[in-house]
Amino acid sequence: MKKTICMFLAAVMVLGLCACDSKKPEPAKTEGFKPSMDTSVSCSINVAGGYDNFEALEAEFDRFNEHYPNVELTYTKVDDYNNMIGTVLNGNDAPDIYVNYSWMYGREQYSSSIDHAENLADPSLGFDLDCIRGNIILNTDDDTLPMVPVFSNTYGMLVNNDLFEKEGLKVPTTYKELLDVCAAFREKGYENPLMGFTNNETTSIFTLMIYPFFCSTVAGDAEAVKKLNSLDPAAGEYLRPSLEKIVQFLGEGCVDLDACAGIENNYDAVIRRFFEGDVPMMTCSGDTVSGTKKRESRSEAFIANPFTYSFAPVPLSEDGAYFLDMPNLQFSVNRESPELDMANEFMRFLISSKELSEMARNKGLMSPTKDLSFNSMYAAFGSVPESRILSPEVIGLTDDATKEMRFAVYGVATGTMTIEEAIAAYGTLTK
Repeated sequence: MKKTICMFLAAVMVLGLCACDSKKPEPAKTEGFKPSMDTSVSCSINVAGGYDNFEALEAEFDRFNEHYPNVELTYTKVDDYNNMIGTVLNGNDAPDIYVNYSWMYGREQYSSSIDHAENLADPSLGFDLDCIRGNIILNTDDDTLPMVPVFSNTYGMLVNNDLFEKEGLKVPTTYKELLDVCAAFREKGYENPLMGFTNNETTSIFTLMIYPFFCSTVAGDAEAVKKLNSLDPAAGEYLRPSLEKIVQFLGEGCVDLDACAGIENNYDAVIRRFFEGDVPMMTCSGDTVSGTKKRESRSEAFIANPFTYSFAPVPLSEDGAYFLDMPNLQFSVNRESPELDMANEFMRFLISSKELSEMARNKGLMSPTKDLSFNSMYAAFGSVPESRILSPEVIGLTDDATKEMRFAVYGVATGTMTIEEAIAAYGTLTK
């Protein structure tokens, strides 16, 4: 009897397994996200931005369609985006979701981009804002949140890992190590241990290196920040430590400014020069890093001699490098969207550690999430201790103050101004 029962159960199990094998596999569903609306609903959602193309976002559209197959999501590029987005939002074909920037907040000419934005901090929306690094979320006067970061940015240097390994050197993490590494590379015949763009002040090698250091000198000093933001001439004195630091560093011979002058722009030309393979370190922003992958196949030098590379902070401090953490691209939801509920549903889907990290990895930019291990390119920034992570959003520095700092550092570094002249001219440098 026992034998008969066992044989019967075995037969049932085999039939069950065969039945399971005959079923078609269920379509993959994104982990964590649970639709809150009727998944058969049909509508169109348009996202507007300034990128020529946005394949990383379109990949998210496809993933969202696994849940809502009848929702048509499109991306539209708006020419002269910063100046035209207000007009677009006030028009008949206003987007449901649109790109926004922190620096637009509080500026009259960009008021439409803020006025049309839904308050994304509303708890009823169910957005997982906790997955985003809090220091890059916009601080507003009324505690509303008109935009949320989908990419972040920072300043640092591309590192040719193969050259460091070949020469038995380690990527520097302190100022002394940086000087020692540059000296070691020079001794080994590398003419330009550290290079960067120098043709104008915007993301020049001088800005990229000194801005994190500058932020560290005024972080926590509310009076200094207030004077700097008001362009008070007396605030120029707060630039002195940074100006003296850049002069000191350039005096160490780590940078050949004549060689850097041949780099035509701070994006494509920076990448192409780095891909020549003879530059151990090349300063750039995260925006520039995002363009490296596509340009590997366009560089004859890189194709002939490929190498591994990563992105790391530039250590200008004796105690270690600072991680300057800044929002890059941010999304707002048009509160007047005729498809507001579905627009919010897509944003609820997108604002998660997994989706934001995946989109950032596909775009080549830094993720705004708390976990930076998703992309090895930015792993070095993930290891910077919290005490050395700085954010202009938290410090409170405005774009106007930052521009003055950039012009001052550029003038002193290129020799067109002395330190004293730059300090005295604060508040008028960009005029």
